[in-house]
Amino acid sequence: MKYDFHTHSKYSADGQGEPELMVKKAIEQGLSGIAVTDHNTIRGGVEAKKYETSDFEVIVGSEIMTDRGEVIGLFLSEEVKYRSFMDVVDEIKNQNGFVIVPHPFDTIRGKSVFPKEEDVRFIDNMEVFNSRCVLTNYNKKAEDFAGKNAVNIIAGSDAHFLREIGSGGVVTESEDIYEAVAKGDFKVFGRRSTPVNMGLSEILRFWKMLRE
Repeated sequence: MKYDFHTHSKYSADGQGEPELMVKKAIEQGLSGIAVTDHNTIRGGVEAKKYETSDFEVIVGSEIMTDRGEVIGLFLSEEVKYRSFMDVVDEIKNQNGFVIVPHPFDTIRGKSVFPKEEDVRFIDNMEVFNSRCVLTNYNKKAEDFAGKNAVNIIAGSDAHFLREIGSGGVVTESEDIYEAVAKGDFKVFGRRSTPVNMGLSEILRFWKMLRE
């Protein structure tokens, strides 16, 4: 079972993919499922959920900008309304979701949470591989922190374009993906995305802003 736990659709300001096409692309890539984690909304995940099959699962999520940086919620059923770190954590957990810290220690993007040991009790999983981390050291620091502090791991492509889907993720033998996330029962796979994709995302964000 292969899952990409970090993808963005057209409902992210810097994303492009139609949810239906994202599911089709993920199936073509041999994935068993994806989490759609648009910025500050679950709209993409809810839409993609309509295209699930008996062999392919869509997890509704969101990547929320908090006062400390971005936090992903997985298995959400409602929008996360607050923006303070602790309020976001509470909202996610109140939905029986999982609190994920994506791309921690990535100083280039300037949107990352830099976790401390006292934060461990609030974090369910840490993203130890993100395809859009330009420097391998960022992923390595996340892996080291997770290992040192017994935080469950997770990984994803951070895809903003269809071609990036499946470039990062996890493999698990568990057929219950919720239970697998709860246990961090994963082996990570992935390759780094080209920095060109990050640049194109910023251009797309600016273009969408002009159209509004």
